[in-house]
Amino acid sequence: MPASRRRVILDTDAKNEADDQFAIVHALMSPTLDVRGLIAAHFGDRRSEHSMADSRAEIDLLLGLTGQAGQVVVADGAAAGITDESSPRDSPGARLIIEESKLATADDKLYVAFLGPLTDMASAILLDPAIVGRDVVVIWIGGVGHGGVETSPGIEFNLSNDIAAANVVFDSGITVWQVPSDVYSQVSVSYAELEEKIGGTSELADYLIRQMVEWNAAHHPEPIESRSLGDSPAIALMLYPRGGQFRTVPAPRFGREGHYLPGSGHPIRVVEAVDVRFLLEDMFAKIRRFGRQQKLSGL
Repeated sequence: MPASRRRVILDTDAKNEADDQFAIVHALMSPTLDVRGLIAAHFGDRRSEHSMADSRAEIDLLLGLTGQAGQVVVADGAAAGITDESSPRDSPGARLIIEESKLATADDKLYVAFLGPLTDMASAILLDPAIVGRDVVVIWIGGVGHGGVETSPGIEFNLSNDIAAANVVFDSGITVWQVPSDVYSQVSVSYAELEEKIGGTSELADYLIRQMVEWNAAHHPEPIESRSLGDSPAIALMLYPRGGQFRTVPAPRFGREGHYLPGSGHPIRVVEAVDVRFLLEDMFAKIRRFGRQQKLSGL
């Protein structure tokens, strides 16, 4: 019989922006997702000289707010991108992916969602090439749209933090679901919506809203009262794969400016749309339910 829960690892640059937090919480609160581990990912050195450690601290904070500290495996990923396409960065995070992949079967696949760079997946492949033949699905939030659609000028951020790693993964033949920027940028929420949907329901909910407002105030160059929850499609696709519209394309490679080049040709699945209504309403409902449960337990 197929497994009743999907086995999941989240590799997250949790302190990079303000959207990973929502995705992490959504995954932890979803009964059909068996979160086998959270891996702290780096996000380059433009915003921090110790970005992976910042991500780890944010993961630990969220686990405390959700009451799951000590209940979920947390592993440090690589502190920086790989130096070239043949040199892995060994880390507890890469080793966790390898060990969990050995348990995967056709009826119980391992889903590894990357909300930042692909460093730890590339390292796992380079450390243990046999992983490519196992029942592993890599979901990556990254890269620009394959139709040439760009949401902002310049290289897409997650790709920019490790182009070599993206090339290793896309060249390998492992199963890839790519959620490019023209899709993930459409999952936007406003401050007013968040306040009406989850505000005041728990300390966790108020933190999620507050840290988004604070991040925008510190980093956004123009007036704004919203943010894209760009990492959340990875969670929605694991909860309900049919909520995504996919197109199968030959795997490309990535150039230095983030553009697509001819690649291995292995088939990958590119997500062209997600069910945003399902994603947001399911997440909001679970966060509100968490708040009700906390109040009933007197916490």
